[in-house]
Amino acid sequence: MDIFQGDVIANGVKLHYYRTGGNKPSMVLLHGVTDDGLCWSPVAEMLSNQFDVVMVDLRGHGKSKAPDDGYTLSVMAGEVVALINELKLDHPIIMGHSMGAITALTLAGLYPDAAKAIILEDPPPFWMIKKTDTDEPQKPNPLAFWIASNKRKTKEDLLEEVRTFNPGWAEAELEPWVNSKLRYSPKIVKLVEMVDLSSMGFEELFKKISCPALILTADPNKGAILVEKDVSLLNQWIPQLEVVQIDGAGHNIRRDQFESYMKAVQTFLTNIV
Repeated sequence: MDIFQGDVIANGVKLHYYRTGGNKPSMVLLHGVTDDGLCWSPVAEMLSNQFDVVMVDLRGHGKSKAPDDGYTLSVMAGEVVALINELKLDHPIIMGHSMGAITALTLAGLYPDAAKAIILEDPPPFWMIKKTDTDEPQKPNPLAFWIASNKRKTKEDLLEEVRTFNPGWAEAELEPWVNSKLRYSPKIVKLVEMVDLSSMGFEELFKKISCPALILTADPNKGAILVEKDVSLLNQWIPQLEVVQIDGAGHNIRRDQFESYMKAVQTFLTNIV
């Protein structure tokens, strides 16, 4: 698979991207927090014969710029749309994992004409947060601690960690995962705060989503975030949302069960392109 890379200025912020290219329908892949674009490489390799795959380094990650503030869903969604426009992509399919998935949902609500379809891998259910929850004193967040602690680790430390805690991951997943932890800016800890959540109005926003949508869920006992009630509410607001449960996987569904993940994605795509 040939990949070339470049930068765009998206709403004033430099975003780096990797692209497989070709005169094909386009697909934009949005990574989770602390990952970066190249973490999608195994997926991009599977899809590159059919799609022009664009793997984005979101703000503060990879080789993209890390502004001091603006780490919110609406800002990130706007930057992805700006990147789509700068690259002149024609209604791409947008697929996201975790933070990238909730960003894709936000984008599809704020910019209903931007995406041809969205694919969501275990997004955090921010739509379940009540305003009273955000008014309460914030407890220490383990994700914030982990984000900070990674910057004190060596590449060897990180490789040992990912091998220990994820023994089932394919070798092709490990190097991109480790490298992404070495590249992100400590400023991304502000993503944990998500200061715009209480004002998002998720019900109204998500009811504006008109494109086809697929959500992939997994086993909460293995670390998946979504539970049935989270998906049920989302399905009420997005009635066209297709739901596929992937057995034997946690939050990193594609890394835990790659073949099942890709089968679900490609089955959905056959009805889109």
